[in-house]
Amino acid sequence: MTENPVDEPRVIATAAALDFLAEIQQDYPDILFHQSGGCCDGSSPMCYPASEYRVGETDVKLGEIGGVPFYISGSQYEVWKHTQLIIDVVPGRGGMFSLDNGRERRFLTRSRLFGSGEPACGIPAVPRP
Repeated sequence: MTENPVDEPRVIATAAALDFLAEIQQDYPDILFHQSGGCCDGSSPMCYPASEYRVGETDVKLGEIGGVPFYISGSQYEVWKHTQLIIDVVPGRGGMFSLDNGRERRFLTRSRLFGSGEPACGIPAVPRP
């Protein structure tokens, strides 16, 4: 198992997630993602206005999805460093402070081990509203 082959980005998004992200950007053009550590809103990708979220000095920028920076805490990174995060969207309510809240859909993180070619957490088809 390799930690991160050069040709595989650390974070990617499904087409549905990119469409949802574009919808949110109509209201909030300058945003960022932070992978939650599992406190109040569980372990989910949280989306914030960039001006209202302070990135911590131990946070790691995994990359960008749809031109939006995606961060994870250093401790979470140590756990997830062998996986590629796949940001998807599913029906439901977003995190309390996340910009996907109240839109009847929410972002969800799936993952797969680098170099495996297979999802570690499968990506089922999700009906679009």
